[in-house]
Amino acid sequence: MLKNSRVKLVKQEIVPFPTTSMMRNLLVVHVNVSGNELCLMTSHLESTKDHSKERMKQLQIVLNKMQKESESTTVIFGGDTNLRDSEVSKLGGLPNNIMDIWEFLGKPKHCRYTWDTNSNTNLDAAYKCKLRFDRIYFRPAAEGGHIIPRSMDLIGLEKLDCGKFPSDHWGLLCHFDVIL
Repeated sequence: MLKNSRVKLVKQEIVPFPTTSMMRNLLVVHVNVSGNELCLMTSHLESTKDHSKERMKQLQIVLNKMQKESESTTVIFGGDTNLRDSEVSKLGGLPNNIMDIWEFLGKPKHCRYTWDTNSNTNLDAAYKCKLRFDRIYFRPAAEGGHIIPRSMDLIGLEKLDCGKFPSDHWGLLCHFDVIL
């Protein structure tokens, strides 16, 4: 949903992942917020350890798309990446102009693990582990400084009336300062 008095939708697109076996794609919207050009992206990258190669291909498509956007545009990607840190390393890390907001904010411990089978009981997993599957990446506009990440928290930590959490992942809530 958009508040039309503040956010103007410029265009939208769906970028297919050509070799997905799980019907995954990249959703992209271009908006204008008080004169700031924003490109917002989300995706659910291929799941499970066995699909690492496909997931890395999908991440490369995301990073390429982020870099191809106009330099006057701030680009934010957030989603269930299912990434392991080793997969990002195998791609050579993030490009210099793209940052992982969790790392940019100093790796706050309270929001590191978005998939925690100890605390989140939605999956009856035989194994217990904690991973940082959900991530937010940020590429500032070249002129910089107009939109700045300020904080990050986990959401969805309380069970619904039905006794389940909203997801088997915790959500990420990121606050930005928008300089007008």
